[in-house]
Amino acid sequence: MAKLEIASFNIQSALIAQEYGADRVELCAGMEVGGTTPSDDDIIQSRKNLHIKLNVMIRPRGGNFVYSDHEFQQMKADILRIKAFGVDGFVFGVLHEDNSVNITQNKELVDLASPIPCTFHRAFDEVVNYETALEDVVSCGFQTILTSGCEPNVDLGIDNLRELVRLAKDRIVIMPGGGLRSTNIQNLHSKTGAHFYHSSAITDSGDTAVGAEVSALKSVLEKISK
Repeated sequence: MAKLEIASFNIQSALIAQEYGADRVELCAGMEVGGTTPSDDDIIQSRKNLHIKLNVMIRPRGGNFVYSDHEFQQMKADILRIKAFGVDGFVFGVLHEDNSVNITQNKELVDLASPIPCTFHRAFDEVVNYETALEDVVSCGFQTILTSGCEPNVDLGIDNLRELVRLAKDRIVIMPGGGLRSTNIQNLHSKTGAHFYHSSAITDSGDTAVGAEVSALKSVLEKISK
Protein backbone atom coordinates (compact mmCIF):
# COMPACT_ATOMS: atom_id res chain seq x y z
CA MET A 1 0.00 0.00 0.00
CA ALA A 2 1.16 3.54 -0.72
CA LYS A 3 2.48 5.33 2.34
CA LEU A 4 2.29 8.86 3.76
CA GLU A 5 4.95 11.10 5.27
CA ILE A 6 3.98 14.29 7.09
CA ALA A 7 6.39 17.23 7.26
CA SER A 8 6.18 18.40 10.87
CA PHE A 9 7.55 21.76 11.98
CA ASN A 10 6.85 21.13 15.66
CA ILE A 11 6.26 18.23 18.03
CA GLN A 12 2.50 18.82 18.01
CA SER A 13 2.39 18.19 14.25
CA ALA A 14 4.39 15.01 14.66
CA LEU A 15 1.96 13.70 17.26
CA ILE A 16 -1.04 14.64 15.10
CA ALA A 17 0.56 12.86 12.14
CA GLN A 18 0.92 9.70 14.19
CA GLU A 19 -2.56 9.89 15.72
CA TYR A 20 -4.28 10.24 12.36
CA GLY A 21 -2.46 7.50 10.52
CA ALA A 22 0.75 8.79 8.93
CA ASP A 23 3.47 6.23 8.28
CA ARG A 24 6.38 8.59 8.87
CA VAL A 25 7.23 12.05 10.14
CA GLU A 26 9.81 14.38 8.61
CA LEU A 27 10.80 16.64 11.51
CA CYS A 28 12.00 20.14 10.67
CA ALA A 29 12.25 23.63 12.06
CA GLY A 30 12.04 26.85 10.02
CA MET A 31 8.73 26.47 8.22
CA GLU A 32 9.10 29.98 6.80
CA VAL A 33 12.18 28.92 4.81
CA GLY A 34 11.01 25.46 3.82
CA GLY A 35 12.63 23.55 6.67
CA THR A 36 15.87 23.54 8.65
CA THR A 37 17.51 21.25 11.20
CA PRO A 38 15.29 20.95 14.30
CA SER A 39 16.60 21.32 17.84
CA ASP A 40 18.06 18.35 19.65
CA ASP A 41 15.31 18.63 22.26
CA ASP A 42 12.55 18.46 19.64
CA ILE A 43 14.17 15.40 18.06
CA ILE A 44 14.59 13.64 21.40
CA GLN A 45 11.03 14.40 22.51
CA SER A 46 9.61 13.35 19.16
CA ARG A 47 11.52 10.07 19.25
CA LYS A 48 10.30 9.45 22.77
CA ASN A 49 6.65 9.91 21.79
CA LEU A 50 6.54 8.42 18.30
CA HIS A 51 6.29 4.76 17.41
CA ILE A 52 6.13 5.52 13.66
CA LYS A 53 9.21 6.28 11.59
CA LEU A 54 11.02 9.57 12.28
CA ASN A 55 13.16 11.28 9.64
CA VAL A 56 15.08 14.46 10.47
CA MET A 57 16.04 17.27 8.13
CA ILE A 58 19.69 18.35 8.04
CA ARG A 59 19.78 21.91 6.67
CA PRO A 60 21.74 24.64 8.47
CA ARG A 61 19.81 27.57 6.96
CA GLY A 62 17.18 28.58 4.47
CA GLY A 63 18.01 29.90 1.03
CA ASN A 64 19.96 27.99 -1.59
CA PHE A 65 21.54 24.57 -1.24
CA VAL A 66 25.15 25.57 -1.85
CA TYR A 67 26.95 25.45 1.47
CA SER A 68 30.16 27.00 2.76
CA ASP A 69 32.80 24.75 4.28
CA HIS A 70 31.69 25.84 7.75
CA GLU A 71 28.06 24.98 6.95
CA PHE A 72 29.04 21.62 5.49
CA GLN A 73 31.05 20.78 8.60
CA GLN A 74 28.01 21.70 10.67
CA MET A 75 25.86 19.30 8.63
CA LYS A 76 28.36 16.51 9.22
CA ALA A 77 28.45 17.19 12.95
CA ASP A 78 24.64 17.30 13.11
CA ILE A 79 24.33 13.90 11.44
CA LEU A 80 26.87 12.28 13.73
CA ARG A 81 25.22 13.72 16.84
CA ILE A 82 21.63 13.03 15.83
CA LYS A 83 22.39 9.40 14.89
CA ALA A 84 22.56 8.69 18.61
CA PHE A 85 18.95 9.80 19.09
CA GLY A 86 17.54 6.75 17.34
CA VAL A 87 16.09 8.43 14.27
CA ASP A 88 15.05 6.41 11.22
CA GLY A 89 16.29 8.64 8.42
CA PHE A 90 18.00 11.86 7.39
CA VAL A 91 16.81 14.39 4.82
CA PHE A 92 19.22 16.74 3.03
CA GLY A 93 20.59 17.82 -0.34
CA VAL A 94 23.66 19.71 -1.52
CA LEU A 95 24.05 21.41 -4.90
CA HIS A 96 26.85 23.10 -6.81
CA GLU A 97 26.48 26.76 -7.77
CA ASP A 98 25.17 25.70 -11.20
CA ASN A 99 22.44 23.72 -9.37
CA SER A 100 23.88 20.34 -10.32
CA VAL A 101 24.08 17.67 -7.61
CA ASN A 102 27.24 17.89 -5.49
CA ILE A 103 28.09 14.21 -5.63
CA THR A 104 31.18 14.43 -3.43
CA GLN A 105 29.55 16.21 -0.51
CA ASN A 106 26.28 14.30 -0.68
CA LYS A 107 28.07 10.97 -0.74
CA GLU A 108 30.15 11.99 2.26
CA LEU A 109 26.98 12.81 4.22
CA VAL A 110 25.25 9.60 3.15
CA ASP A 111 28.28 7.60 4.24
CA LEU A 112 28.33 9.38 7.62
CA ALA A 113 24.64 8.62 8.11
CA SER A 114 25.01 4.91 7.26
CA PRO A 115 23.32 2.58 8.05
CA ILE A 116 20.51 5.10 8.49
CA PRO A 117 18.83 5.78 5.10
CA CYS A 118 18.78 9.21 3.51
CA THR A 119 16.30 11.23 1.45
CA PHE A 120 17.40 13.88 -1.06
CA HIS A 121 14.97 16.72 -0.40
CA ARG A 122 13.46 19.37 -2.65
CA ALA A 123 16.84 20.79 -3.55
CA PHE A 124 16.17 18.34 -6.38
CA ASP A 125 13.58 20.77 -7.75
CA GLU A 126 16.34 23.32 -8.45
CA VAL A 127 18.30 21.09 -10.83
CA VAL A 128 18.50 21.90 -14.55
CA ASN A 129 18.27 18.33 -15.86
CA TYR A 130 16.25 15.96 -13.68
CA GLU A 131 17.35 12.84 -15.56
CA THR A 132 21.03 13.57 -14.91
CA ALA A 133 20.25 14.60 -11.33
CA LEU A 134 18.36 11.37 -10.72
CA GLU A 135 21.39 9.31 -11.72
CA ASP A 136 23.67 11.49 -9.58
CA VAL A 137 21.45 11.09 -6.51
CA VAL A 138 21.25 7.32 -7.02
CA SER A 139 25.04 7.17 -7.27
CA CYS A 140 25.37 8.92 -3.89
CA GLY A 141 23.44 6.15 -2.15
CA PHE A 142 20.20 7.95 -1.29
CA GLN A 143 17.12 5.76 -0.90
CA THR A 144 14.45 8.40 -1.62
CA ILE A 145 13.98 11.66 -3.56
CA LEU A 146 11.40 14.18 -2.32
CA THR A 147 10.32 16.26 -5.30
CA SER A 148 7.49 18.22 -6.86
CA GLY A 149 8.76 17.21 -10.28
CA CYS A 150 11.05 20.24 -10.64
CA GLU A 151 8.03 22.56 -10.74
CA PRO A 152 6.54 24.81 -8.02
CA ASN A 153 4.06 22.10 -6.99
CA VAL A 154 3.08 18.51 -7.74
CA ASP A 155 0.16 19.49 -9.97
CA LEU A 156 2.46 21.37 -12.33
CA GLY A 157 5.14 18.70 -12.04
CA ILE A 158 2.91 15.68 -12.52
CA ASP A 159 4.29 14.72 -15.94
CA ASN A 160 7.88 14.98 -14.71
CA LEU A 161 6.97 12.96 -11.62
CA ARG A 162 5.53 10.20 -13.78
CA GLU A 163 8.73 10.12 -15.82
CA LEU A 164 10.93 10.15 -12.70
CA VAL A 165 9.03 7.16 -11.28
CA ARG A 166 9.53 5.36 -14.59
CA LEU A 167 13.24 6.16 -14.74
CA ALA A 168 13.87 5.32 -11.09
CA LYS A 169 12.41 1.81 -11.44
CA ASP A 170 13.30 -0.05 -8.26
CA ARG A 171 16.57 1.79 -7.64
CA ILE A 172 15.22 4.67 -5.55
CA VAL A 173 11.85 5.86 -4.23
CA ILE A 174 10.35 8.95 -5.86
CA MET A 175 8.21 10.66 -3.20
CA PRO A 176 5.95 13.43 -4.58
CA GLY A 177 5.59 16.44 -2.30
CA GLY A 178 4.89 20.15 -2.58
CA GLY A 179 1.27 21.25 -2.66
CA LEU A 180 0.08 17.70 -2.02
CA ARG A 181 -3.37 17.52 -0.43
CA SER A 182 -6.24 15.08 -0.07
CA THR A 183 -7.91 16.85 -3.00
CA ASN A 184 -5.21 15.97 -5.54
CA ILE A 185 -3.47 12.87 -4.22
CA GLN A 186 -5.77 10.45 -6.05
CA ASN A 187 -5.07 12.06 -9.41
CA LEU A 188 -1.36 12.19 -8.63
CA HIS A 189 -1.28 8.52 -7.72
CA SER A 190 -3.21 7.48 -10.81
CA LYS A 191 -0.84 9.45 -13.07
CA THR A 192 2.50 8.61 -11.39
CA GLY A 193 2.11 5.28 -9.61
CA ALA A 194 4.36 6.50 -6.80
CA HIS A 195 4.41 4.52 -3.56
CA PHE A 196 5.23 7.21 -0.95
CA TYR A 197 3.73 10.70 -0.65
CA HIS A 198 4.71 13.79 1.37
CA SER A 199 2.52 16.58 2.75
CA SER A 200 2.54 19.08 5.60
CA ALA A 201 -1.25 18.54 5.92
CA ILE A 202 -1.56 22.21 6.84
CA THR A 203 -4.86 23.50 5.45
CA ASP A 204 -5.16 26.71 7.46
CA SER A 205 -2.84 29.66 8.13
CA GLY A 206 -1.06 27.92 10.99
CA ASP A 207 2.12 25.89 11.26
CA THR A 208 0.63 22.64 12.53
CA ALA A 209 -0.75 19.64 10.69
CA VAL A 210 -4.54 19.34 10.62
CA GLY A 211 -5.64 15.92 11.82
CA ALA A 212 -8.61 15.74 9.47
CA GLU A 213 -6.34 16.35 6.49
CA VAL A 214 -3.86 13.67 7.57
CA SER A 215 -6.77 11.28 7.96
CA ALA A 216 -8.20 12.25 4.56
CA LEU A 217 -4.83 11.76 2.84
CA LYS A 218 -4.41 8.34 4.43
CA SER A 219 -7.98 7.37 3.60
CA VAL A 220 -7.48 8.14 -0.10
CA LEU A 221 -4.27 6.11 -0.17
CA GLU A 222 -5.97 3.16 1.50
CA LYS A 223 -8.81 3.21 -1.03
CA ILE A 224 -6.65 3.50 -4.12
CA SER A 225 -4.20 0.88 -2.90
CA LYS A 226 -6.86 -1.84 -2.64
